[in-house]
Amino acid sequence: MNQPSSPQTPARPAGPGPATAFHPWDDPDAVPLIRFRGVTKRFGDFTAIDAVDLDIYPREFFALLGPSGCGKTTLMRMLAGFESPSVGAITLEGRDIVHVPPHKRAVNMMFQSYALFPHLTVEQNIAFGLKRSGMEKDAIEARVAEMLRMVQLQKFAARKPHQISGGQRQRVALARALAKAPKLLLLDEPLGALDKKLRQQTQFELVDIQERTGTTFVIVTHDQEEAMTVASRIAVMNEGKIAQVDTPGRIYESPASVYVADFVGDVNLIEGNARPVGQGMAEIRWREGVPAIRGQAAEPLVEGERATLAIRPEKIAISRERPEGRNNVVQGRVHDIAYLGNISTYHVRLPDGVIVQAQVANQRRIARRDFTWEDEVWLSWSDTAGVVLMR
Repeated sequence: MNQPSSPQTPARPAGPGPATAFHPWDDPDAVPLIRFRGVTKRFGDFTAIDAVDLDIYPREFFALLGPSGCGKTTLMRMLAGFESPSVGAITLEGRDIVHVPPHKRAVNMMFQSYALFPHLTVEQNIAFGLKRSGMEKDAIEARVAEMLRMVQLQKFAARKPHQISGGQRQRVALARALAKAPKLLLLDEPLGALDKKLRQQTQFELVDIQERTGTTFVIVTHDQEEAMTVASRIAVMNEGKIAQVDTPGRIYESPASVYVADFVGDVNLIEGNARPVGQGMAEIRWREGVPAIRGQAAEPLVEGERATLAIRPEKIAISRERPEGRNNVVQGRVHDIAYLGNISTYHVRLPDGVIVQAQVANQRRIARRDFTWEDEVWLSWSDTAGVVLMR
């Protein structure tokens, strides 16, 4: 696994205190809270996790992102202690935890189902783990009151789980998980049961709580938007391996591979033969008799090597007239339009049948849209808008 390279866009601040740039992964003296070294997990002949190296730092909100079956949940279960690696080491604050049972780790886990006790009140649910730890009654009451204030559920303390909303149950589960002040909180698809609008609102609440407590959060999700919203860094996973670890901005703008570019957000992928054309730039010859297109080279390349230009739809301009002064210009016909309220995505078919997507903000009402089906249009983008990927 390659650690992120500089320069970096500073991640959002984390933990209590003034807002400051937060990027300990760029500090050679920073000590990770969690380290995976050569971790492999096999189930019989199936390799779920394949030689993973990974560092997660204190106060991070770290996301494990990938499709079903990529290994992200297995990685989290090994952190929690529910699975042990077949090979490799996992350390927490420098201590090997591979053989430490789950209840003796300074780790707590919040499940997708929330797993609240239906016969207990909100207050009793939050207090449950504290009572089992032997904490004094007065200390338990003070800690529960603090947790209720943190998740803004003071008025619902006496209610049972079935008497509150899904979003409120999610906050009760979060308060219960944080009540014992774990060094690490694991969240397994915690917002999956919420509707889209409530899920988006709760994402920001999660970030706010994580920043205020300073607890290290690790979230497992297949929702790219969720990972991009909450995480200081994201590990994109594929078939048991980590494809890229970086900040949300760099994963989106500078994907390390075609897989990452295609998995995170919408993208146009244009394949052809590449050649270098200057400092950090490359061009792709992709069709006979059609001008080459240019982009930033993700890594050094050899002339004639097969490569793929990844270009995001929102970075492509659409116009009726051929634009001047740009190297990347193609002509086509509007094949389809996806109207999403705030934006429209135009699917433009080029003469050879290739479909290219361009996104436009809807600053006018739909009846006054500039383009419609079957219109002939020009698409263009700057030399630095796309990235040329060799893998």
